[in-house]
This record gives sequence, structure tokens and C-alpha cells, in this order.
Amino acid sequence: MTETRTQIRTYVDSHPGVHFNGLVRSLDLAPGQVQHHVRRLVETEAVVREEFYGRTHYYSPGLTEWERATVALYHRGTARAVLETLLEDGEARPAALADDLGIARSTLEWHVGHLEAEGVVEKERDIRNRVTLVLDRPAATAALLSRLDADAVAAAERSADAAGPSETPVDAD
Repeated sequence: MTETRTQIRTYVDSHPGVHFNGLVRSLDLAPGQVQHHVRRLVETEAVVREEFYGRTHYYSPGLTEWERATVALYHRGTARAVLETLLEDGEARPAALADDLGIARSTLEWHVGHLEAEGVVEKERDIRNRVTLVLDRPAATAALLSRLDADAVAAAERSADAAGPSETPVDAD
């Protein structure tokens, strides 16, 4: 494996769910260079490329599908705030959570819908059909997210958002 591929692979291992632009900026490499080497890493299965909800993420091959989806969603600020709240409080009522996060209820529902679809969060209903949000796998979620640096993830996302949609898909023709 070349030095550049080793550098990319090492970065992906330590920053699961990183985006293409994050690799370019963090490693100070040219986009074409990153594209070439990432393509080779994906072809040899040294790196896993996965798209979740319109964004492409890169992972080490050892992560499960659930872990990749959870990490991808954690890279989104609102989903990250939901997960952190549920990890801290154990449960939350949607209206109260939306108020606490300062977001519209519809925005919360969009993110919760994705978290629910990936088996990260579930909606429990009481006898009066009131919804409470809880983590589907709290111990596994806590263990996975404890391996991530929330500040670094948030900074990378702000940087990616500021850069705009210039991600070059690795498998583009």
C-alpha cells in the first residue's frame, strides 16, 4: 500500500464516517489524488464507502451496518443532539426535545425518522398513545459514540457545510 493510501486509511480508521471533503482538507491532499486512492482502497475493501441520506461516508471494514448508519447520522448536528440527549437522559418527549434543541417539531421528526429507520431510536407509546423517544440499543450506542470525538465531528461537519456540495463521488463516471 502506498504512503498516501496508508495515510488515508489511517485517517478513516480514526475518523469513521468522514466525508470526501473532510479527507481532502484534513490530509491536505489534492481532491483528484484523494479520489484516486480512495477508489483503490474501496476496490480492495480496505475502506468501506457507504451513502446515507444523500451523503457519502468512509469507514473501516470492521464496522457493522448498524454502526456505520449510527455514525453517519451522528455526523448530522440535530441527530447528534438527539442522541446525546437520549444518552444523557434515557428518554425524551418529542415536543420537549424540540423545544430544548430550539428546532421545529417537523425538523426533529425528520431526524428521528432516520434514526428510527436505522434501528438507533425507537418511539415507545404509553397507554394514552403518548410518544417517548428512547435508544433502541443504549449500551451499544454509548459504546460506539464514546469512540468518537463529538467536537471533532461537529467541526468537520461545519467545515463540510461551509465548503458546500463539492464532494466528488468516488465512483463517478
